[in-house]
Amino acid sequence: MDFNRSDATVQTRSREVNEGLRKHMNSIYAKMSGGVLVTAIVAMVVGSSPMLLQLFLGSPQKYLVMFAPLAIIWFGFRPDRMAASKLMMAFFGVAIVYGISFSAIAAVATQDPAFAMAVARAFFIATIMFAGLSILGYTTKKDLSGMQTFLSMAILGLVAFSVMNIFFKSDMLTNLVAGAGILIFSGLTVFETQNMKRMYSPNNTLEIANRMAWASALNLYISFIAMFQYILHFLQQR
Repeated sequence: MDFNRSDATVQTRSREVNEGLRKHMNSIYAKMSGGVLVTAIVAMVVGSSPMLLQLFLGSPQKYLVMFAPLAIIWFGFRPDRMAASKLMMAFFGVAIVYGISFSAIAAVATQDPAFAMAVARAFFIATIMFAGLSILGYTTKKDLSGMQTFLSMAILGLVAFSVMNIFFKSDMLTNLVAGAGILIFSGLTVFETQNMKRMYSPNNTLEIANRMAWASALNLYISFIAMFQYILHFLQQR
């Protein structure tokens, strides 16, 4: 047996897998970043127009905007049965609706320099946190698959308490939700990054790889947006 040739084949195969994984991960981060960019643009456009602000965020339609992302994610984003092209449309639909929600933040930021600084700081902190957590998820050797059930239940609980607080308007509950949200979505970022890496296979078809990429991009996008929101909440109180 020619061991040198066998070793060379293994090394070549390993390089191909690593290169494929790198491209797959870059594709996911590019999609996620595109969603954040769309959200920022929509927020600035809507936030600069009093007419659009009233159209989208005037009562009672503001509640439709508030819950629209959940509706799209739960009922209109199914990677197991939807084509990658439809997942892409659903993903950017979520990004656009979040942008409309954030237009109120953009409107205040244009009028209040101190608040605008808080928004910039929250975005910077969220970006640094997200990058660090994603690196941790990519490099850790610990199996994080056991976190999935806990994170799913924790997110459902967070949503329930957030909805409940719409009616109670408790500052204490708001702070608890924000603090828990930062921890939960930090965990989701670490878990999802490792999951992205583990699920990659060079044998996946392009369609399957794209479906996986859009699903992962959505999870990372939601984690980043949530961390930004909750961090901004605490910075506003300073």
